[in-house]
Amino acid sequence: MEFLNWRVEDNVAIVTINRPPANALAQKLIRELDELLTEVEQNSEVRVIVLHGEGRFFSAGADIKEFTDISSKDAATRLAENGQTVFERLETFPKPVIAAIHGAALGGGLELAMSCHIRYVAEDAKLGLPELNLGIIPGFGGTQRLPRYVGSAKAAEMIFTGEPISGTEAVQWGLANKAFPQEELLANTLELAKKIAKKSPVSLKAVIALLQHSKTASFQDGIKAEAEHFGSVFESDDAKEGIAAFIEKRQPTFSGK
Repeated sequence: MEFLNWRVEDNVAIVTINRPPANALAQKLIRELDELLTEVEQNSEVRVIVLHGEGRFFSAGADIKEFTDISSKDAATRLAENGQTVFERLETFPKPVIAAIHGAALGGGLELAMSCHIRYVAEDAKLGLPELNLGIIPGFGGTQRLPRYVGSAKAAEMIFTGEPISGTEAVQWGLANKAFPQEELLANTLELAKKIAKKSPVSLKAVIALLQHSKTASFQDGIKAEAEHFGSVFESDDAKEGIAAFIEKRQPTFSGK
């Protein structure tokens, strides 16, 4: 794989996102994640997965430059649906998946992390959904998963402002499980993963399936609506302005059209 590296240690698959400089979630990277899940699911030596980022970030978000190649509402909707499908597969994956988040998990990066079963974070990590800064909206399940963790009011604040919270704040708000100094993050995550890996795979699979029942039918309706709204917003003048401004490294001027 081009953007994902992995190895097995004590029944734990340590998966590293490696797409410098910011581990942006290109469409190919998401496809590779799907392929990796297929490979790991069939590997009896793997009982738990740890997902982390190489370099300075977990993942700083989607690859915005790829957005310039999307020319229609339908294409934008399909992009959102493709990401949603892989992230839903991750959340329902029959083996526990733990995210170790350092640096930043923003936009699609946070949506990826929210699809994992457990999140350990660096205390100074930045977690947020800044899509509105670009005149678009979260498209990989962020509008539906974030309120489940932090509540509707805090989710609204985070999405409306686009401002991230720290890893320490993420624990306080229920978005992450535990926070550590960055240099201790991966070791503590692996300690947890290896502890879980000693449990019965049959029991773990059953519990993961049961946890999914906490998601109501309205969650799936919301996921579908998010993809449709992503497509509609994407073809607006504001989206074009926001994406152009990001690439040109300037402040956008939104017209409401």
